Amino acid sequence: MAQQVKKGNSQLKRLLGNKNTVTLFGILICIGTLIVGYNYRINKAIDPSTIPYAKESIPARTFITSKMIGNIKVSSDYVNVAANLVKSSEEVIGKYSTYKTTIPAGSLFYTDMLLTAEQMPDAGFANIDDGYTIYGLAVDQETTYSNSISAGDYIDLYLQADDGKEGDDKDDNQLAIFGLFIESIRVLAVKDNQGNNILKHGTANGNPAELLFAVDEENYLLLYDAQQLNVKIIPVLHNANYTKQNSDSNTRVSSSYLRSYITDQVIEV
Repeated sequence: MAQQVKKGNSQLKRLLGNKNTVTLFGILICIGTLIVGYNYRINKAIDPSTIPYAKESIPARTFITSKMIGNIKVSSDYVNVAANLVKSSEEVIGKYSTYKTTIPAGSLFYTDMLLTAEQMPDAGFANIDDGYTIYGLAVDQETTYSNSISAGDYIDLYLQADDGKEGDDKDDNQLAIFGLFIESIRVLAVKDNQGNNILKHGTANGNPAELLFAVDEENYLLLYDAQQLNVKIIPVLHNANYTKQNSDSNTRVSSSYLRSYITDQVIEV
């Protein structure tokens, strides 16, 4: 038995020592590796990924529900290389289509097509505190610093007026009034003259015509009364730190003199 084992080992050594045999084994190993790799790539290509698509045309600013989307199988290779492609229905349902464009029927979803409720330009309207009212301040390119004010910014309002009531004689002793009126107002939206939201620096929907923000009833009436008088309300934009520092601050009247200046000229009914 031992002799048979010894003889078998000797034959194996001679076989492995044969250059032709080694070359053949090498070729077979290479072929096997190529076959395995090829089958892996084929299986990966023919095993598509399932991703969401729009079953219907979805207009801009639309809340997306499960009924609006379907699932389609596409090449995994495309899914892996497509930039910003949304790969899961959960990433679409409950989002909004952007205010920039309509998502056509049959389209795949990309991250730049979708916004959360908080990212929508009018999202702040849904979170107004009780007792607060939306006020619209007329503006233009000049008063918004070439449309540099956008939703989410905190601004101050300055008041400019002449120190004289209607009917008073104009003379050299009349003084101009200019000062900080109301502080820490969060802009909810910037609208054009058609009521559309616009983006900073005029990249969409024309020129700014109105700033929308929320104030309590007292400040709303104060601003409304000022609008009826010969005064000018000027929005003042500060840097990003101002917005950060005032994000938890309450809107407040800065000058009791300016408050009295307005209320003294208005008849309460």
